Amino acid sequence: MKNSENILLKDFNLVPFGSFSDADYKEAILDGIDKARKEIDEITQNTESPTFENTIAALDFAGLHLDRVTSAFFNINSAETNETIQNIAQEVSPLLSEFSNDITLNEALFKRVKTVYDSRETLDLNREQQVLLEKKYKGFARNGANLPEEKKARLREIDTQLSKLALTFGENILAETNKFELHITDEKDLAGLPESTIESATQTAEEKGKEGWIFTLEYPSYIPFMKYAENRELRKQMAIAFGAKGFHGDKLDNQENVLKIVNLRHERANLLGYKTHAHFVLEERMAKSPENVNRFLEDLLEKAKPAAELEFKQLEHFAKERDGIEQLEKWDSAFYSEKLKQQLFELDDELLKPYFKLENVIDGVFTVAKKLYGLRFVEVFDVPKYHKDVKTYQVFDEMDNFMAIFYADFHPRPGKRGGAWMTQYKGQFKKDGQNERPHVSNVCNFTKPTPSKPSLLTFNEVTTLFHEFGHGLHGMLANTTYPSLSGPSVFWDFVELPSQILENWCYEPEALELFAKHYETGETIPMVLIDKIKKAANFQEGIQTLRQLSFGILDMSWHGADPSGITDVKAHELAAFENTKLYPDVADNCMSVSFSHIFQGGYSSGYYSYKWAEVLDADAFAYFKENGIFNGEVARKFRDHILSQGGTEDPMVLYKRFRGKEPNPEALLKRAGLVK
Repeated sequence: MKNSENILLKDFNLVPFGSFSDADYKEAILDGIDKARKEIDEITQNTESPTFENTIAALDFAGLHLDRVTSAFFNINSAETNETIQNIAQEVSPLLSEFSNDITLNEALFKRVKTVYDSRETLDLNREQQVLLEKKYKGFARNGANLPEEKKARLREIDTQLSKLALTFGENILAETNKFELHITDEKDLAGLPESTIESATQTAEEKGKEGWIFTLEYPSYIPFMKYAENRELRKQMAIAFGAKGFHGDKLDNQENVLKIVNLRHERANLLGYKTHAHFVLEERMAKSPENVNRFLEDLLEKAKPAAELEFKQLEHFAKERDGIEQLEKWDSAFYSEKLKQQLFELDDELLKPYFKLENVIDGVFTVAKKLYGLRFVEVFDVPKYHKDVKTYQVFDEMDNFMAIFYADFHPRPGKRGGAWMTQYKGQFKKDGQNERPHVSNVCNFTKPTPSKPSLLTFNEVTTLFHEFGHGLHGMLANTTYPSLSGPSVFWDFVELPSQILENWCYEPEALELFAKHYETGETIPMVLIDKIKKAANFQEGIQTLRQLSFGILDMSWHGADPSGITDVKAHELAAFENTKLYPDVADNCMSVSFSHIFQGGYSSGYYSYKWAEVLDADAFAYFKENGIFNGEVARKFRDHILSQGGTEDPMVLYKRFRGKEPNPEALLKRAGLVK
C-alpha cells in the first residue's frame, strides 16, 4: 500500500526538501524502479519494428522519475547523511544495481537496440543521434548482453557486491573523520596558529560542550593546523590520524573492502572479455588504453621528478637551517612549505584571506561567468533546501532566458563527507518541445564564519570554488536533446577541462580586481599581492605534480593488472609509490583505504584524468590569454563547442573545433615551470 502523503511518489520539478521524511526515500525509489520497469516493458513489447525513436530515444528517456529520486537521495547521502539515510542506501543500492543489470541483460531489449544499430547506415540520423545509438549499443555489449546465462548471473552478483562495498567504504571514512578530535587545553600548544583558526577551534569545543580548543580531520580545521602549528608532536598526531582513516584493524577498517573491490572489478572485466578493469574503463576514455595512460604518467614523471627532488632538497635545507630538523617527515611538509613560501615570496595565506570573503568570492565567480557567458545569478528564497547553510539561485542568460537552478553548500557538517564536488538534482534535456533546464549543486567544505569574522577563504579554497563552479557551468550551459549526453556526461578524462580551466582566472589581475576586496575596508587587493600570487603560482610545482602522479600510478597499480596475488594493501601501496617517494613512509598510515576517488567515486582507472585535463586546460587558457581573458569570441567558442555540447561528439573533435588544433602539452609544462 503506497503512502499517499509521500510527495516523492509524484512528479516534481524542484526536489521538495522539507515536505517528506528521510524514510520516504525508500518507498519512492522502489516505486521509481516499478515505473521505470513499465517504461522498459513498453519498449520491448512494442509490436512495431524497432526504430531510433521507439527504441533508442525511448530508452534514454525511460526512468526519468527514478533518476530524479535517486539523484536527490544519493546527493543527500553525501551532503547531509544520517543513520536512516545510510541504512536505506545499503538496502536500495543492490536493488538499483539489479535493476541496471535487468536493463543491460534484457535480451528482448538488446535485440531491438541491435536491430537499430545494424541498420544505422540506412538511417538519417543527426550527429547527436548517431552518438546516442553507438553509446546505447556499446552500453549493452560492454555490460554483458552477449554473455551466456551463467556469466550474466555472476555479473549480477558482482555488481550487487560492488555497490554495497563502495557505500561501506565511504561510510567508514566519514565515521573515522567524525570520530577523531585533537582536544587542546594548554594555550601554548596553539603557537603559530592564526587567530581565525583558533577561534574556529574554540567554537568547535563549545559545540561539543568542552573547554579549550578542538581540531578535527575536516579540511578547514586540519589544513591550517598542519600548515601553521609550531608544535611538531601535535602535527604528527594529526597527520597520523588523517592518514590512518580506515586502517585501524577494527570494524571501520577498509583493507578488506579494497581487496574485495579490486578483485571483483578485475573478475568483472575478465567476464566481459577485458584483460583488466583499466582496459574495460579506458576503452571509453580519451586515453583509450592503460598503455597510453602509463606512458602519459611516465612522461610527466620524467619531467617533474628532477624538479621535485631539487625542491625537496631546498625544503630539507630550509627546515634544518630554521629549526635543526635532521629528517623531514610528512607532518612537516605543509608547515615548512608555508614558511619557505613566506620567505621567498613574502606571501602568507593569512595576508590573503581578508581579501577572500566567501560572499565576495561567490559574487566574483558569478561576475566572471557573466563577463564570459552572459549569465546572471539571482538569489531566491523559495527553493526548498535540505540544510539552512545552502544558498539557492536562479540563473538567467543575457536574453533573460531561465537557464538553471543553482544550489551552493559551502561549510562542513558531521553528516557531510569531506572534499568538494559538483552534482545535479536534475539534468538538462529536450522533450515534447520543452528544453528542461538543470538543477546544479556545488558542495564544498570551507571555514565557517565565527562570531567575529565572516568565512574567509584561503587562496587554495578560492581555486577550489572556481574549480567546482566550472563543473557547474558545464551543467548549467548544457543544451542537448538526450539526458545521457547532457552537460558533464562526457568522457571522464574530458570532464575536468571546464573545471580546471576556470581556476586560471584566480591568478589574473583583471579577474581578481572584480572580487578580491578586504572584508573590513573594501579595499581592492593590492597589485603587489597579485604579483606575489602569480610569482608563487609555480612554487613547489614539481612536488605537487609528483604527488598527483603518485595517485594516478597507485590507481593504475590497483586496476591495470591482475590483483588476485595482492594480500597486503600497505605493501602493495609502498611498491606503487616507490618511484614518487620523497618523505619516509609512516607505518601507521595507508592512503588506499581512504582513497575515496577510486573506491567510492567514479575515478577508478581515471585518476590520471586530472593531469590529462591539465594539458587541455593549459592549452585552452593560452588561447584566452592570447586574445584577452574575457574575450567574447573565444568565450563564445568555448561555450558553443565545449560547455553546451556535453557528450554529443568525440571530445577531441569538440576541442579542435574550439581551439582549431589539438592541444599542445608544452603549454602545461611551461605554465608549471617544468620547461623553459
